[in-house]
Amino acid sequence: MNPPLPTRTILREACRAVALGLALLAGPARADGPEAHRIVFFGDSLTAGYGLADPDSQSYPARIQARIDAQHLPWRVVNAGLSGETSAGGLRRVDWVLAQRPDIFFLALGSNDGLRGIPTATTRGNLQAIIDRVRSRYPEARIILAGLRMPPSLGADYADSFGAIFPELAKRNQLALVPFLLDGVAENPSLNQADGIHPNPAGAEAVAAGVWKVLGPILGSRP
Repeated sequence: MNPPLPTRTILREACRAVALGLALLAGPARADGPEAHRIVFFGDSLTAGYGLADPDSQSYPARIQARIDAQHLPWRVVNAGLSGETSAGGLRRVDWVLAQRPDIFFLALGSNDGLRGIPTATTRGNLQAIIDRVRSRYPEARIILAGLRMPPSLGADYADSFGAIFPELAKRNQLALVPFLLDGVAENPSLNQADGIHPNPAGAEAVAAGVWKVLGPILGSRP
């Protein structure tokens, strides 16, 4: 979900991708104590915190970590969002990201597929393959799927077919579902950056609040 990028933003995104890669190659992130569990947020620019001044503290996964810390829960967040990522790109890199050994895998991909008009059957197949990879490597990991939507301006039939991907996959695979990742944020100018697509800091906080409605009870129920 990316408009043309200014040079400074391109450099920052490139540096962030390199840093993420080095962290993943180094192995699982250090947790606070031996009992800490890990949540991997696997997504695109919405997850990476595109356009925010400090994604490490302002992105919605970072705001989830802040909630976790405030409640002294034994969980650590890994932000594996990558700006521009498609479902096909996610499928290519998921094995690499799974080196983080997630206890919870939060899957939030598909927006760039929709904006490019990729056939919904292709997106559905790629997301199913990612789910299968996670379950094959970590059968005990809990997978949460983030629902996404496309605007009717892309065509009502396409928008409807795209939106149906996520509840269908959640039902088929018995996944927890965040019905719409940008619920209350999409098309709200006060919660988005100037591009009208990516949340600003207040919008990212609102996204985190919506995610927490599904994630929070899961964290509280895990030993």
